[in-house]
Order: sequence, then structure tokens, then C-alpha cells
Amino acid sequence: MTILAATAPCERKALDPNRWAALAVLLTGAFLAPLDFFIVNVAMPSITTGLHATSADVQLVISGYAVVYSVFLITGGRLGDIYGRKAIFLIGLSGFATASAFCGLAWSPSALILARLLQALAAAAMAPQALASVHALFPPHERGRALSIYGIAIGLSSIVGQLLGGALVGADIGGLGWRLIFLINLPIAIVAFLAAIPLLRETRGQHRPRLDIGGVVLSSLALTALVLPLVEGRERGWPWWSVALLATTPFLVEAFRRYEIRLARAGGDPLVAIEAFRSKGLLKGLGAIMTLYAMATFFLTFSIYLQTALGFTALQSGLSILPFSAGFLAGSTFSPFLARLFGKAAPSLSFALSASGTLATAAVIAAFPAGALPPWPLLAPALALIGLGMGMCMPTMVRVIVERVEPHRAGLVGGLVNSTLQVSAAVSVAVLGGLFFTLLGSRSDAAAVTHAFAVTLVAIAACHGAGALLAAGLGQPRTASAGRQAAIVVE
Repeated sequence: MTILAATAPCERKALDPNRWAALAVLLTGAFLAPLDFFIVNVAMPSITTGLHATSADVQLVISGYAVVYSVFLITGGRLGDIYGRKAIFLIGLSGFATASAFCGLAWSPSALILARLLQALAAAAMAPQALASVHALFPPHERGRALSIYGIAIGLSSIVGQLLGGALVGADIGGLGWRLIFLINLPIAIVAFLAAIPLLRETRGQHRPRLDIGGVVLSSLALTALVLPLVEGRERGWPWWSVALLATTPFLVEAFRRYEIRLARAGGDPLVAIEAFRSKGLLKGLGAIMTLYAMATFFLTFSIYLQTALGFTALQSGLSILPFSAGFLAGSTFSPFLARLFGKAAPSLSFALSASGTLATAAVIAAFPAGALPPWPLLAPALALIGLGMGMCMPTMVRVIVERVEPHRAGLVGGLVNSTLQVSAAVSVAVLGGLFFTLLGSRSDAAAVTHAFAVTLVAIAACHGAGALLAAGLGQPRTASAGRQAAIVVE
């Protein structure tokens, strides 16, 4: 374990005076990318009606984005290391805005699906640059705070997606309906682009590596073989190709690992430095993060439960997430204090809180008649407890991961964290969402939806219980206070 001391006076003079404003601009891109995964959930019924889409079409609108985004995130992080993070961020932001416009103007399900694939590709270039830039922009004594803000922003994307999606669909401004959830990206992206030009300075890796084309191809094939059948298999009745793809996944992962090792030994620049995974606790941390976005299934199934079983509108469905939002804001605001208070137990505690809240929500829903909203004084605290755990967990786990690799691997870790989160979301929606729809079967009555939702909540809680076990002992010791020690731990 190496402790990097506080920034020396001569280094402080070289600090970017715009670093906090630059972080805000970069976080816009990091925020928009996952936001557009979650915002579609509430708008699914409107998209189905507006475009006369089938359930398979709507599934592709969500899963197509998830697959492409998760597959190319690591590549997007490496492109920033090679060509400069400002340049790649601006290219990705421009592409994301253009693709969002095409989504909002889509005239058919096929056009919307294609536009979503392009949107995901641009998001994969844009999103990793924020996390990768933290090491370059901030001295060690400020990185903890910057990483916490990053974690909060990523976590808020899921909440804002639900609220904003419901509000925009419900408002139906100009008769645009669901199209607003995509068109809203345009003014945000334009403002961020104009602000980025003067505020961002160009940063890249210590040396300019070459793009590992073989690594890009093999990693993309491995991730596609894992994610695509999981998100599409159940919807299509598990055709032979989906089973075959899943079966090839371990072989493709091993081929990628061997190729990267050979490339490194030959003096090349591998896409993923395999030796980075030897950092103590890194694999456990990534494993814990892999369980974190099981909560993506909660947002999807909660929206279905509210709109189908309880008859809520899209706006009411979005507003119902407010207790979760309040808990998340409280957890994220106090996460640095709680991390110092509970020390190494902090990551596990955060997972345990969200698991407890999820079980409490399931119990409340199951205890009252189907089709009737459970008493709000019981349901709201349970939802707030989920949010509290998630709000504490997201920034805590981001710091746990980032502080375990060297600064020159910033692009790699940015891609790894984002890719793991997105794969987690895609896999959980596929597997746990598959559980929900399997339990539902051909029924759509309130009793069936309520039962399926309650069982799915228990499964989500089990995932976060596994996350608590994986995250055990990964937090900072109680004596390691970023406020008192201008230091960062790098293993």
C-alpha cells in the first residue's frame, strides 16, 4: 500500500483554477448517459402507443442502449487516454445530442431503435471522461470530495430519470408526449458544450498509448455474448442463438485475457492492464458494484406496479419516487461522514440498508389488498430507507474502486466502473425483470402484478445482501479522514 502525500506548494500553483467548474461540465455528460437508460422506463406505455410498437420493440429501445453502452465504455475511456479527454468528451457530447434529436423525431420503432444505438455509442465515449479526469484535475486532498460528487451524480441519474420522465410525459408540451424525454437533452448538451470549450483543459494519460484494436474487438464480443442474450433471450423465448452466445462468453473472456497478457509482454498497450486487477480489493469492489444496479429492476417494476396495479398516471408514478429521492439525498450528503464514522464497515452497511428497505417495501406491499395503495406512512419510510442505502453506497463504492488503482490508469478505471454499473443494470433488468414477467405470465390483474413485484423485491434485496458480503472490509479505516489527512490510498 502506497500513501501519496498532500500536494506540494509548487504543485498547488499549477492547479487548474477552473477544476470544479470543469468537473460540473464533465458530470453533465456522466449524468446524461445513465439518465437516458432510466428515463425510458416511465415512458414505455406512451412509446408503445405512439409508435404502435410491439413489446419486443420497446424491449430493444431499452436493451439496445444498454448493450451498446456497456460494451463500448472501456473503449471510450481508453480513447480519452489516447486522444485527450476534452476532445473525446466534446465529440461524444455532440454525438449524443444529435442522436437524441433523432430519437425525439423517430417516425417508427425501427428508427427509434437505431437512434438509441447511436445515442449509446456516443454516451460510451462521453461518460467515462469525468471519472478519468478526476486524477488529472484534482490534487490528492480534493479527490475524495470530487469522487463523492461523481458518485452522487451517477446515483441521481436513476432518480431524476423517473421523476423527469413522468413529468415530461404527463406535461405533453406541444403534443410531443414521450418525445420530450429525448429532446430535453438538446438544450442541456448545447449549454454543456459551450461551457466545456473555455473551462476544460486537455488531459490524457502520461504517455500516448496506441489503441488496442484486438482488445476492443475481443472485449466487445465477450460483453455482447453476455449481455445481449440476457436482455433479449426471455423476450424471444430463449432461441438457440441466445443460449449459444451465453455458452461462448467464458471462452471469449479467456481469449481476451490471454491476448491482453501477450500484448503487454510484447511491449504493446493493452486495452485493459490485467495486472491492475491484482490491486488488493479491486475485484471484490467490482463484484460488489455488479450487484448495485439490481436496483434498476426496482425502478422498472415499481413503475409497472404503480401504473398497472394501482392505475397511476406517468406523472404520479414519477412523483411516487420522491421518498426514495429524499433518502438518497440524505445518504449521499452524509456519505463522507458515515464513511469516517463506520470505517471499513461503511460499504457493507450501505448495501445492508438498501436491502433492508427493499424487504420492508415488499412486506408493506404484500400485507395490504392488491389494487389499493398501501398506507403512505408505512410505504414512504421503506422507500426512503432504500434511497438512504443507495445514496450512501454509490459515492462510497466509487471511492473504494478508484483509490485502488494508480492515477495513470484513470481512463481504465473510469471505463471499468461505468461498464460494470451498466452491465449490472442490463443483467439485473434481464434476470430479475425476467423473474417479474415470468411470475406475471399472461396475467395483468392487480393481484398478479403485486405478487410478482413483491417477489422481485426480495430477489433485489438478496443481490444487495451479496453486495454487502463482497464489500466487507473495503472501506477506509476510521482514522483515515480525508479532511484531516491530505492523502489518498493507492494499492
